Amino acid sequence: MTNHKIAGFDLPHAHTQDKLRRVLFSALESRLGKTDAENLSKTFSMSPPPLIPTPWRSWGPRVPHLPLSSYWDAKHFGLDKVSIFKEACIEEQAEILHLCSYGLLAEAYFIEQAGVGYMAKMVTLAETTEERMLYALFSSDEVTHLAQISEFIDTSELVGTDDPFLRLLGDLVESSDKSVLLFILQVVLEGWGLSHYRSLAKDCHSSDLSAVLCGFLQDESRHHSTGVTLFDRVAVTKSSQQTMIETLALFLQMVQVGPQSVVAAIEKVKGYLSLAQKVKIFEELETEIHSGTRLQLLRSLMRSPNTEVIVEELSCRGAFQPFPANKCVF
Repeated sequence: MTNHKIAGFDLPHAHTQDKLRRVLFSALESRLGKTDAENLSKTFSMSPPPLIPTPWRSWGPRVPHLPLSSYWDAKHFGLDKVSIFKEACIEEQAEILHLCSYGLLAEAYFIEQAGVGYMAKMVTLAETTEERMLYALFSSDEVTHLAQISEFIDTSELVGTDDPFLRLLGDLVESSDKSVLLFILQVVLEGWGLSHYRSLAKDCHSSDLSAVLCGFLQDESRHHSTGVTLFDRVAVTKSSQQTMIETLALFLQMVQVGPQSVVAAIEKVKGYLSLAQKVKIFEELETEIHSGTRLQLLRSLMRSPNTEVIVEELSCRGAFQPFPANKCVF
């Protein structure tokens, strides 16, 4: 029997006729209501939808399917300021936006997938009956979120990922250090997720998807506040502190280097970009402002009586300073 990791990124999907799926959607019905659960069941039962035809670029990159149109416009990604995007033909602009939107949805899907495993793991690490009950409920929240986000993306493609942030997240949830799990995943990343989902919901052009993302916020806020409460009660060892510092340094560097996925989407559609072109794109995306705002939010989330040493060490390393455009190109 294969041993899958806690994050579950490599878990396969059950066959469309598997009886477990019927039991799952029956259970979801009690949480979401009959209509929403039936819609989810239909979505999961469909064959993978066809790719959006792109006759203007039949030799180009494969564009993941998104229904009707992209869920977020150029302004959300900062593309309205990028000259190479503005000068592209309408079809190329649409293709870039599809890739950017797909990336956001895929990331949300994997984060919720990891959330299911993480909360289930925390049930086993609970130290009181109430804590155990809370985490069992939180795992159910994450299952519901995962099912809801799956309605907007072809999940048959989403088995395994090579995204650096998701790989870091997957490695992190394997930790047996409860203080590390609480601080990084629930205090920092759940707090970060609240801001992220709020922004996605606000800018989303689909009222249905926006409503789903707004619905995540109350649950995520409860997860975050529980993490803050429990973390304040745990003793943080020197070893745990060092693990937190090294892990957060890696995560913060991913924020420091700016919107890499947006530049990658442009290059997939437009073809090879020179160093100078990439630097110009990062400058037009105002990467230092973009990253700086996020880094300051993350710094504020890390402030706690237990973490002064961690924040101070990260500050000394320059981990809260955004990179200029020329340092965002590798």
